[in-house]
Amino acid sequence: MDWGKVIYVFFTLMSLTSTAGFLYEHGPVSLFVAASLNLVSTILKIGVRNLLSAELLASSLVADLHLIPAFIYLVVVGNMDIAVALTIGALIANVFSMGLVYIESSKTREEY
Repeated sequence: MDWGKVIYVFFTLMSLTSTAGFLYEHGPVSLFVAASLNLVSTILKIGVRNLLSAELLASSLVADLHLIPAFIYLVVVGNMDIAVALTIGALIANVFSMGLVYIESSKTREEY
């Protein structure tokens, strides 16, 4: 088992689920957790060298550029509607990213 890939997929999936968690319970702490986990996921994707690495990094950057302004709109401006709308965009980018992870996993085979 490749533990690097386990950690990489773990943070990608945690980013997706924490973003969905904010959409269920609108709170600044849950949005901060979602943005933080997504940033960790983005940092881990920088070092990935696989078939779809550019697409994975791009989708993670899109989610970052949705979650960070969403947090600012929620905490500084106090506009929940825009924060939720931006978070939905991040959720779509994270779903796309997980789809790419599944495609990439099915394309690669471990040699025994």
